[in-house]
Amino acid sequence: MLGLILPRLWMRNLWLLVFSLIFYAWGEVAFIFLMLASTVLNYFLGIWVDREAEPARRKWAVTIAIILNIGTLGFFKYANFFVDNLNTLLAPLGLTPFHIDRVRLPIGISFFTFHALSYVIDVYRRKWTSAKNPVDVALYIFFFPQLIAGPILRWSAIAPQIASRIVTRAGFADGIRRFVGGLAKKMIIANAVAVPVDAIFALPAEQCSAPLAWLAVACYTLQIYFDFSGYSDMAVGLGKMFGFQFLENFNFPYIAQSVTDFWRRWHISLSSWFRDYLYIPLGGNRVSAARNYFNLFTVFFLCGLWHGANWTFALWGIYNGLFLVVERIGLGKLIDRLPRPLRHVYLVFVVMIGWLIFRADSIAHIQSMLVNLAGLNHSAATQPLARYLSKQVLVTMIAGVLFSMPLWSAFKALLARARAKLPEKPQGVLIQVGAYAELLLIVLLLVVSSAWMAGNTYNPFIYYRF
Repeated sequence: MLGLILPRLWMRNLWLLVFSLIFYAWGEVAFIFLMLASTVLNYFLGIWVDREAEPARRKWAVTIAIILNIGTLGFFKYANFFVDNLNTLLAPLGLTPFHIDRVRLPIGISFFTFHALSYVIDVYRRKWTSAKNPVDVALYIFFFPQLIAGPILRWSAIAPQIASRIVTRAGFADGIRRFVGGLAKKMIIANAVAVPVDAIFALPAEQCSAPLAWLAVACYTLQIYFDFSGYSDMAVGLGKMFGFQFLENFNFPYIAQSVTDFWRRWHISLSSWFRDYLYIPLGGNRVSAARNYFNLFTVFFLCGLWHGANWTFALWGIYNGLFLVVERIGLGKLIDRLPRPLRHVYLVFVVMIGWLIFRADSIAHIQSMLVNLAGLNHSAATQPLARYLSKQVLVTMIAGVLFSMPLWSAFKALLARARAKLPEKPQGVLIQVGAYAELLLIVLLLVVSSAWMAGNTYNPFIYYRF
């Protein structure tokens, strides 16, 4: 239908850009012109990098582009953090603290910056040419499905699709399925387990018992996965509806057997971005063992800070980086010798403690929650578990655990193998029945998710704040 109204691809690209800008302005109108100015600047920087033939001058051009983009991100995301920590250091010395107006954080600036960096760096590496039209750069950066919370796209992967793509009926239908599945993850599972998470993490330390602390961490482990993977599925689905193919962002990370394996499956677009644009340029694993460990540690420390201007995020990055280093030193080989269930228990325990660090408000909050997890809080004022573990939460947790595994894909594969053993005519009938059953399931999920969205004002998107 859109192809009939807008027959030329450049018209459809312009239409998508206009609505993407409206989408961003709807939630962050104050920064729309700043982001547009940054996009235009990166467009010209990309042309400069592309046209420079002399290696030293090209390197200067891309360095300037990187400094400007990182500088913009650093100012908006970390100015308050820097001043607050500086004043903390100045206070014991009796020096006058700095006072600045609080800097507002533009929505999605971390993803915006990584897209801009990908543009100039991919052009510098000759993975793709610079855009001939600023609309193409703006669409790449502002495209609304991934603008707020990813997945992080590469210019070298999206530029060819901006220049040439086809919307098919099968692709559009697959996009709808992915979108509805992501919406159901978010509304039915993530939002339900978010309620006890926020309530328990807000409790005073003396009121939080070990069962409550473990319930909060378990629920948050499910919440952050179904919240973020649900949004990623919606973004991938919307992209498919418009003819785009996005990088898959999750591959059932909770079935991983080690922390190293987990980071191959979790937020794939971010971990691969840090690998290709930071880890490998630092030398990757082509350097000495000590330097390689330093590279891993540095990457994950910065990955933690990328998530937010708080020492809890930095600690979370350090925590993951240390486990990756220790696994590379030798722990990984020891873990590989364990039975598969024990390897999985190890991974889930490490990840859950990591999510506690990620979710806590402060270092002191992390300490108190760890004390509670260990059962060292013997206060008589602790609240009962039943107050937070309702039947809905319990059922949702069970569903979350089940759908954290590729059971649906395994079930469909099992049905396909069983169907293949039947004669041709019954196979055709079963294919039709399966198609109608899938359609009914999609409609049911959409209706239930929409009803929950309309009837519940509690609808947090975790990754919006990053």
